[in-house]
Amino acid sequence: MTDAALAPELETLYGLVSHFSPTGAERPAADWLAARCQQLGYRRAYVDEVGNAVALMGSGPRQIVLLGHIDTVPGEIPVRLEDGVLYGRGSVDAKGPLAAFVDAAARLGPVPDWQLVVVGAVDEEGDSRGARHVAPRYQPEYALIGEPSGWERVTLGYKGSAWSRITVRQPLAHTAGQGGSAPEAAVAIWGRVLAWAKDFNAGRERIFEQVSPSLLGLASGDDGFEAWAQLRLGVRLPPDLDAPGWYAALGELAGEAQVEQLGTPVPAYRAEKNTPLVRAFLAGIRKRGGKPGFVLKSGTADLNLVAPRWNCPAVAYGPGDSALDHTPNEHISVVEYLCAVEVLVAALDALLNAGGN
Repeated sequence: MTDAALAPELETLYGLVSHFSPTGAERPAADWLAARCQQLGYRRAYVDEVGNAVALMGSGPRQIVLLGHIDTVPGEIPVRLEDGVLYGRGSVDAKGPLAAFVDAAARLGPVPDWQLVVVGAVDEEGDSRGARHVAPRYQPEYALIGEPSGWERVTLGYKGSAWSRITVRQPLAHTAGQGGSAPEAAVAIWGRVLAWAKDFNAGRERIFEQVSPSLLGLASGDDGFEAWAQLRLGVRLPPDLDAPGWYAALGELAGEAQVEQLGTPVPAYRAEKNTPLVRAFLAGIRKRGGKPGFVLKSGTADLNLVAPRWNCPAVAYGPGDSALDHTPNEHISVVEYLCAVEVLVAALDALLNAGGN
């Protein structure tokens, strides 16, 4: 830290970013965050069975869940505060939003009839084990997901995702023969996937509405008798194309090749605009002097998993420029962070004191 002194309102952000926590190694950061929440006056703060940091403010029967994630991608960045900017892995994705949740709920304190549940989930950069553990354990009236949107914007939706492996097998043939090789057949399948996606996307101007396949890996080999080639594919799915539909199309495009599903697909999600939650955020942003806007993102987030299960108004929000996600120069503006905390306080205060009406 090169700034002369750390302002009290930055202690949560700086401390959380200082505890490097790539996916699978989140426990020290989770322990630190639970202790920090106890210092801030939360009724209870602990690390749950799968490693999530959980903090409870208030004890009422009505819940608002503020779900961030405490894990980051690999690649530790030396933490420093310089000229009003905090550098460090996770400052944007997504410890900045999580720290803002913690500080905003602490400023509000307990409110009769309500409970604020702040969760720093593990494994969001992996298979979202933390969010999957939390989802069946709460039934909130509103849900906030901590992801960088910029303090003036609210994220309404994320595309879905799915992964697959396509394997081509065929008898070995002399290279002077007329038949194509297994790698050539695999590349031809990839070409058909791209052509299919181009046809699907025709007339769809917004990226959020498009299907976006990507080639993640290509391998080949043989055992002296049979040659094989494998494609590993990922895809970002729009709301009107679910994973079963995608896999069905992929099966037709692959022909006789084997198609395997990898991992667990994630459905797309898009929130409604006309809800008390969205209106509270718009008012909070305007109150701080900002010009509110909406974002639809081409990635995925824990919002995709929990919002359909909870079936309540849900959005993603948080300070930070998402273009810096996963980059070696990841950093967040202190001013933006403090603006986001103020917006969260205003939005949550409006919801809590309106009784959810």
